[in-house]
Amino acid sequence: MTKQSRLLFWLTILILPALACNLTGSQTADAAATLNPLYTAAAQTLEAMASLGTTTPGSFPPVDAFATTTPTLSFENPSAPQSVNLCHAAAFIKDVTIPDGSVLTSGTAFTKTWRLKNVGTCSWSTSYALVFVNGDGLNGPTSVNLSKVVNPGDLVDLSVNLNTPTKSGHYRGFWKLRTNSGVLFGIGTQADTAFWVDINVSGPEFVAYDFVARACEAAWKYNNGSLPCPGMEEDDRGYVIALSSPRMEDGTIVKQPGLLTVPKHTANGFIQGRYPAMKIYAGDHFLAKVNCQYKANTCDVLFRLDYRIGNSQIKTFKEWHEVYEGDYYPVDLDLSALSGENVRFFLTVLANNSKGKDYGLWLSPRIVRQGTPPPTQTASKTPTNTPTPTSTTSMTPTPTMTDTPTATP
Repeated sequence: MTKQSRLLFWLTILILPALACNLTGSQTADAAATLNPLYTAAAQTLEAMASLGTTTPGSFPPVDAFATTTPTLSFENPSAPQSVNLCHAAAFIKDVTIPDGSVLTSGTAFTKTWRLKNVGTCSWSTSYALVFVNGDGLNGPTSVNLSKVVNPGDLVDLSVNLNTPTKSGHYRGFWKLRTNSGVLFGIGTQADTAFWVDINVSGPEFVAYDFVARACEAAWKYNNGSLPCPGMEEDDRGYVIALSSPRMEDGTIVKQPGLLTVPKHTANGFIQGRYPAMKIYAGDHFLAKVNCQYKANTCDVLFRLDYRIGNSQIKTFKEWHEVYEGDYYPVDLDLSALSGENVRFFLTVLANNSKGKDYGLWLSPRIVRQGTPPPTQTASKTPTNTPTPTSTTSMTPTPTMTDTPTATP
């Protein structure tokens, strides 16, 4: 028996009493007019029930046919890669040249090339550019325009011409892409990560100027005039002495030359060595360690590296305040900003108090240059007459390398 038949059977059972009443109450009533509304209501009931459940013959409506249905939930696979739909986005493929950590010789030119893929939805035109954003610029351009159009999905090799610094070390420079409207973009899931060039630079270097060995080529001054070189210990005007094995503030004796510079014994006393002019090259570095001499307990000084170009005003390149606390300042100054200039350097030490003498010690002050030292010039073979010194002959003093004098503040 079908579902419709069963329903019709029960509806007939319900209809018959009402029909019987109508027949008994009125013999002239129209039976069809009475039954038609009942049949219509039964049909509408069947249609409503069919819309809620299956209408396959022989099947029964589900128990919860009249309950609210629960929507089906779908879950994405968490391990599946998530794509980012961006207009401008790149993917790093590989380093075509100069892979990370490459060792290059100092002072040489090279070309860095990256292979990238356009993984965005927009094309890159020739008005787009490869641009330097931060890090080590390596003497390269700030931007390089693309040489061709790169459509979505295309690979492109982007190159930039760079130069290794003259100073040995590790260098890394960061680059991105720039749209024709000035928007920067790069690699990564959000296309905001820079790609880079990473190199190690090595090469020979030599001491281009030794401030200790050439100390007496400098004119030494104090507040009221000139000082002799080398000076005399305990000279109240101040003095300079070259030391072969100076003793550092922490008590360490080092086998490097040092320059003991003691300013005049007064609150505003100073001592200054004015060295001859020398030409500076790109990559030159001034190296030293500055501290007070061992046992100079009341030492409180200002170390300064001053300079002058031509007849211009004397300027301070760097200043260090040093007191007797058992430590020192390592100095490494890049002089490249002065490259090409003939520069006079001044080693200056100023007393910062008047409690006692201030023993300022420069350990191995020097200018270091990358490359190999120039060949030593051979002496002229032309014989010369050497004058016999007399009491009136002026002799240029040379620094005397002595053992470390003991500070007696």
